[in-house]
Amino acid sequence: MEAPKRLLEYILTPSTEVFIVGAIIVLLLPILVHLYISRSTPYTSLPSILLLGPAGGGKTSLLTLLERGDQATPTHTSQIPQSIELTVSDDHGASTFREAARDDAPGSHRKFLLVDTPGHGKLRNQHAMTQIASSTLKGIVYVLDAATLDEYLADAATYLYDVLLTLQKRTGAGKTSKTPNAIHVLVAVNKLDLFTALPATLVKSNLEAELGRIRQSRSKGLLDSGVGVDEIGSEEQDGWLGEYGSEKFSFRQMLEFDIELDVVGGSVLEGNVDKWWDWISARI
Repeated sequence: MEAPKRLLEYILTPSTEVFIVGAIIVLLLPILVHLYISRSTPYTSLPSILLLGPAGGGKTSLLTLLERGDQATPTHTSQIPQSIELTVSDDHGASTFREAARDDAPGSHRKFLLVDTPGHGKLRNQHAMTQIASSTLKGIVYVLDAATLDEYLADAATYLYDVLLTLQKRTGAGKTSKTPNAIHVLVAVNKLDLFTALPATLVKSNLEAELGRIRQSRSKGLLDSGVGVDEIGSEEQDGWLGEYGSEKFSFRQMLEFDIELDVVGGSVLEGNVDKWWDWISARI
């Protein structure tokens, strides 16, 4: 009994040693508890799918349709990025995205973030390109208005060129260290319910032709800029989309950079987005 009594008296007697030990315990205990909780219940960020495309294509309408599960409603042009949390079910018997996206659907469930970005020319690069760098990004859905594509084909293709080139450089940058996960792209050809809409196959060929023209134009612009001969080769190759030196561009050239690109038609207004939802589900 004497030993415990002396220890208690020592602890309760004010001294420098007691204050130091007490301070260490007070400072270290919260850190140790935090480390224990962090290791026992690790937090992982949700995977994300990014909605891109020119203004008016239907990105925000698609986001609200997938969030609410009912008929799409008209939306205004978004000025800032917004995201919603959705659920993917492994229920292969579901016939529509409304069934597969329910929290009570059969099978296992996985959650992800659907991120909408502004499509306006002055806002897109500020938000979209930073989102592409996210480590949680699993896929990009590039939404186009098939009914008015002839009017803004150059703008839509230029935006898509920058997106694909960013992904291409992202994959290429990883070849010197750890190759990042490949980010695949779905070109969602929207508004096929309208009489003036181009079919998905024609949208694909028109985009490929326009991307080829943009590639040649940028290459020629570099040659005309007065850049030194020794520098032209590397700069031209860095800004060249797809197979370097090829005469025509095709989406198949992106496979060289582990980028799969699909062009699929649908209609947000009619709720005909099941093929898009299936594509998203396969990436989560």
